[in-house]
Amino acid sequence: MGKDKGQTGPLSRRPDNSAFKQQRLPAWSPVLTANTVLPFFYFASLLCLVLGVVLIVTVKNTQELRKEYTMAGTCNLCYTKRENMSSAQEECSCMVTLELKTPFKGDVFFYYGLKNFHQNLRRYMDSRDDAQTLGWESKLKDPSSYCVPFQKDPDGVPYAPCGAVANSMFNDTFDLFHHVSLTRMTRVPLRRTGLTWYTDKNIKFRNPKTENQTLAQVFNGTAKPAYWREPVYKLDASDKYNNGFINDDFIVWMREAAFPNFKKLYGILDRQSEQFRDGLPAGNYSVSISYNFPAQPFHGQKEVVLTTLTWFGGQNHFLPIAYLVTSGLLLLVAVVLTVLWWKFGKDGKNMKE
Repeated sequence: MGKDKGQTGPLSRRPDNSAFKQQRLPAWSPVLTANTVLPFFYFASLLCLVLGVVLIVTVKNTQELRKEYTMAGTCNLCYTKRENMSSAQEECSCMVTLELKTPFKGDVFFYYGLKNFHQNLRRYMDSRDDAQTLGWESKLKDPSSYCVPFQKDPDGVPYAPCGAVANSMFNDTFDLFHHVSLTRMTRVPLRRTGLTWYTDKNIKFRNPKTENQTLAQVFNGTAKPAYWREPVYKLDASDKYNNGFINDDFIVWMREAAFPNFKKLYGILDRQSEQFRDGLPAGNYSVSISYNFPAQPFHGQKEVVLTTLTWFGGQNHFLPIAYLVTSGLLLLVAVVLTVLWWKFGKDGKNMKE
């Protein structure tokens, strides 16, 4: 005899006789009517409008000055010199001028910017060894294969740090000067630490354990990346808390940008000086640039950016405009639905079943 279809046992596939497994739980299915849908669209449109206006006003309260310097001023000579890779190691300095028509009050942030530099390519982003920059001694001498072809130098010495991301690190340096008078300039103090996320500086990037050794001894047996001028332990030899893998400039560069046009923080105005206690005064400024990073290989441009920040960040109009456009679309949909409801569905007589 066959088994009864209602038989239960260890081989039965029947779900338990519970409200959840038998799908007998109470459910609420909203009835979408004009009285509920139309107010929602109008309210959503109003909310997006308010958010867009608030963000636009916030963005307008920020001050920003950009200066493209790839071939500007005396940097044209350095640009030409960097076309010849044989002279890539030669020093080249240039200067560009800035004019602040209004004072930049409060904290002022100094950025460098790149255009047409794609840090978001998967092959490029994978070309790094996070275990190495975390301070693992085993990875210092045996980097990950993901770093190839920037894993070891032609003599087989491992790079520290390895990978395409580290190898392409931006290495232009800047000094900002304020023209106090026609004949006198004063150097604007920039704070070069505290530029990174806390988790990056204190968790994701660590130097190998020194055990009473200097960083030079720790990194002995490694090579500097092919395009670097100095080894990693000389990034900031004057400050052991800003040197090696925990150097702020290095950490900032290693956080890849999502878009080909981006800017990265280089320094923050040090407002301890009486002259700059309230920010940057209006006037003329000069930026002295050690021009090292070539822009020819990626057909890009380089720029410096001075900006103030708000709770929303810098001058980014994308999100406010997105809110305003969304508000307009929601309002348009709400008006169309209102007209259709008023013409065909208000009394229910003209609605087809």
